[in-house]
Amino acid sequence: MTTRANPDPGKDAVEVAADDALWLSAPEKEAWTGLVSLVLLLPGRLESPLQQQSGLTLFEYLTLSHVSEAPERRLRMSELAYLANGSLSRLSNVVKRFEKRGWMERWPDPDDGRYTIAALTDAGYDVVVDAAPVHVRSVRQLVLDQLTAADQQALARIAEKLRVRPADLA
Repeated sequence: MTTRANPDPGKDAVEVAADDALWLSAPEKEAWTGLVSLVLLLPGRLESPLQQQSGLTLFEYLTLSHVSEAPERRLRMSELAYLANGSLSRLSNVVKRFEKRGWMERWPDPDDGRYTIAALTDAGYDVVVDAAPVHVRSVRQLVLDQLTAADQQALARIAEKLRVRPADLA
């Protein structure tokens, strides 16, 4: 934290220090602004090619993709909502549409009936396999190709420290 002269003679040093804690330093603000820009702007840039070429939103693609990578192509809806970054109600609406298209199925979890299992059908798997190259090209073009191997490792370390990776679900 940077120190500065007490701008308010009516406040003691402890009150001034407390006020300083409310503000970001220039490097902190730059880091925070960069992160917020990534979080808010990148999803739209990743979604646009998916929409144009596959007719899927990024959320829909992530839903299909995460289930396709799960054992037996099955996941609990609550886990899937976390992985796809959506609420259970939003996910439920998407999965309902996918069920009507024959891409997914749902049933109560036989191990714990409080949960619902979402499963990808062969038709749904074909959809995600067809859309994956579009998504991977966008990820490479917009993110990975812009970063060195060291940058990519740093990004992975930052995500690990912030506990925002799929592995952090447990």
